[in-house]
Amino acid sequence: MPIPQINSNIPLWKQILRNNFSRIDKLADFLELNSGQRSQILQRPDFPLHVPIRLARKMAKGTLDDPITRQFLPTSDELIDNPNFILDPVCDFSFQKEGKLLKKYEGRVLLVCTGACAMHCRYCFRQHFPYESTREFDEELTLIGQDTSIHEVILSGGDPLSLSDELLGALLDRLSGMQHIKRIRFHTRFPIGIPERIDDNFLKVLAKVPQQIYFIIHCNHPKELDQDIFERLKEVQKLGIPVLNQAVLLKGVNDDVATLKELSQCIADNGILFYYLHQLDKVKGSAHFEVDEARGRYLVGEIAKQMPGYAVPKYVREVAGDFNKTLL
Repeated sequence: MPIPQINSNIPLWKQILRNNFSRIDKLADFLELNSGQRSQILQRPDFPLHVPIRLARKMAKGTLDDPITRQFLPTSDELIDNPNFILDPVCDFSFQKEGKLLKKYEGRVLLVCTGACAMHCRYCFRQHFPYESTREFDEELTLIGQDTSIHEVILSGGDPLSLSDELLGALLDRLSGMQHIKRIRFHTRFPIGIPERIDDNFLKVLAKVPQQIYFIIHCNHPKELDQDIFERLKEVQKLGIPVLNQAVLLKGVNDDVATLKELSQCIADNGILFYYLHQLDKVKGSAHFEVDEARGRYLVGEIAKQMPGYAVPKYVREVAGDFNKTLL
């Protein structure tokens, strides 16, 4: 595997990001896939391949059935035509207050900081979202500043950790000066693929924020995790920032008791709470990942029998227009 060239002028995490797999043939070669397996790969997907080396190294060789491979390698299953799977399954478009600002729930807004991400999950519900190319938030921050009913700002995307520390710092400085904002929440998958993103400079940016921060990671399978990831997340926790995990229930990835129990145990042992287990958002091209809700309820019920309450996720679905997540 290529080793990133160390350039002291460029943060290490950016150098690692530039070495992501973005060519399907290169990843197929790395995974030692045979001709039959390669024939099942979608060669020109609308949502391009984007996988960190760290995750690729965790994929089993010679198979398409690995739980990490299934999440990131596009296959012909994405061509399955199901009319219930649409471009905007959670109706993000209808909740836009400004280009990058969404307001769905009472007292909270979501800022779509960027369209960039450390990885492209094949089930991503925002893969068709019309992201803006500008990285300015003046209009959105003005609206947040004027609406004193807003108490929490969720930084999402894409992935907010795709922004430079300079941009993130400037954004957080603006939010820090708003007295009515009490909580800031990060939604990120970045540490799962490139934990080096949580470096000393990023930690300094977080430490300056006076509001309570919540750090929500996204991990679906225990195989995605390693000690480097936990060590970096521990540095976030040392700042008094709770770290929680949300996962998506995915067929062939984590739709069994043993996998969900291991994931729950693994993160609980590292001080991370299992926040949500999401029923799949029905985005076009992801029908092959859907798990029946009855199966999902059974799985969470079994986890509840075997794990303490703080380690059992809430099983939820997002229903467009509802005032909160729907508990399943």
